[in-house]
Amino acid sequence: MSTSDHPNADVRMRGFVEKVSVEAVRGWLHGELEKLDSVSGEEVSLQESAKRVLAVDVVSEVNVPEFERAMMDGYAVRAIDIKSASLRSPVLLEVVGESFPGQAFQGIVTAGKTVRAMTGSKLPPGTDAVLPVEQTCTGGGEQVLAQQSITPGRNVGSVGEDIRAGEVVLRAGRVLRPQDVGVLSSIGMKHVSVVRRPRVRIVVTGDELLPAGSKPQAARIVDANGPMLAALVERDGGEPVFPGIVPDDPEAILAALKDDADVILVSGGTSVGQEDHVPTLLAEHGELAIHGVAMRPASPVGMGLLDGRLVFLLPGNPVACLCGYDFFAGVAIRSRGCRATDWPYRTVQITLSAEIKSPTGRLDYIRMLLEQGQAKPVPKSGASVLSSTTRADGFVVIPADSEGYQAGTEVELFLYD
Repeated sequence: MSTSDHPNADVRMRGFVEKVSVEAVRGWLHGELEKLDSVSGEEVSLQESAKRVLAVDVVSEVNVPEFERAMMDGYAVRAIDIKSASLRSPVLLEVVGESFPGQAFQGIVTAGKTVRAMTGSKLPPGTDAVLPVEQTCTGGGEQVLAQQSITPGRNVGSVGEDIRAGEVVLRAGRVLRPQDVGVLSSIGMKHVSVVRRPRVRIVVTGDELLPAGSKPQAARIVDANGPMLAALVERDGGEPVFPGIVPDDPEAILAALKDDADVILVSGGTSVGQEDHVPTLLAEHGELAIHGVAMRPASPVGMGLLDGRLVFLLPGNPVACLCGYDFFAGVAIRSRGCRATDWPYRTVQITLSAEIKSPTGRLDYIRMLLEQGQAKPVPKSGASVLSSTTRADGFVVIPADSEGYQAGTEVELFLYD
């Protein structure tokens, strides 16, 4: 499959000799990913840990809570003191103090005594239950009438009820959610060991490109792929590095390819045109394992290795760039960062309102619109029409062994949201 062994790896103005199937490309990529070591871990503050991948199991060193606490507003009592209490025959107790969250009662509650206790407060020593305030009435002065009996432990949160000391709270590999961060805070963690985000160098080439923020002018267009790829890398847990557009100069491109990163993404200069230097550079200085894939869009996709790092050659046409990223580069970035390699798209089963055709031997990526509970292809959907992906609700993948789907067929729709 490697093109690096060809007598002439310079494919400019020659076209693709053959195109590799998507399945074969995925097989090559999976094999290379298995050979690579995982990126290292790093310590981040608790506040920075959300959405990061946990690098090690977290074992709690403390009980949560560390003390028995009132679970209701009421009175902390000795259950034995009010075992005969009822509405007809209430039991009189002397109120000897109060217990608030963070302000525990100082002393020991003895027979016939009680303490006002607020929800979350520490249970006073000597008591074993909390009688809700609704089940009492004033007895005058510092006295209260218990109007119902209660069992020991009632309305009391026990030590370690939430988390026990020595318990594995969260397992390595988990992508931390907001509630996970809350749990880590509750056990006293200040820093969290997470997987380092893979550093992804984005190399966008093209003398016709203007930087983001510019206005199109004359024969030049504004770069869309750089910002889009940076956002995709962020989505997939990587750290995008995009210092700016690289000129169509072999030396400048090679210097960018050799940047210190875990994954290299190249957009533009990757096909078979006169100014497409990247395939030749990768073949000469590393390994151009794949160039040309049997899919549409993104057929000029290539990939290989340079200095032990994966390099992805993505088309300059924005839709093809997005498609090539999602099928291959995104998988690698998520894998390098110890994340699930599945597509980050929700799927639904939906009926087609119009026929979609595809030649056998080529995988097709079809952008779709949702209308009245059915799906149909987006009109005006060339590989350079990036707005087709913003007008679309999602996409359908037609495998290489299919000629497409008739109207009325139920298909799997990948939703962009």
